[in-house]
Amino acid sequence: MSLTEVEGFVTVSAESTAPMVAKIQAGTDVMTIDESGIAQGIKAGADPYDYILGALGSCTVITLHMYAQRKGWPLELAEVKLRHERIHADDCGNCEDQDARLSHVTKKLRLVGELSPEQLKRLKAISEKCPVQKTLQAGMKVSTELLS
Repeated sequence: MSLTEVEGFVTVSAESTAPMVAKIQAGTDVMTIDESGIAQGIKAGADPYDYILGALGSCTVITLHMYAQRKGWPLELAEVKLRHERIHADDCGNCEDQDARLSHVTKKLRLVGELSPEQLKRLKAISEKCPVQKTLQAGMKVSTELLS
């Protein structure tokens, strides 16, 4: 096991030869963020927000399946479609209002299986309790250290 895996770090890098393409190393997985088409208005690949949405969506569907299995409910498929939007507040007139945020994520949930209306309602509520959603809604502190 590498030092990176032991310490729990994800490593992200971009080289000057392709500064709009970032490589992500998480354990043995390698992912790419490609914003090289931005200047031309082309979406060349997944952008950073796609990865945030992917983390939220995967946490949501896994949480739903874990809950349904524990309850013995017949959830066959959990699917969530997500969209991130930047919403510009009106001159920050509602800055203290938690609902006047500049970023908004829409989650559209599809649950397949012989589920009762009560089970569907409960699963919708559970979908809002996944750890990634809680983290995003609470906000987080990010500290930066310069390595030599």
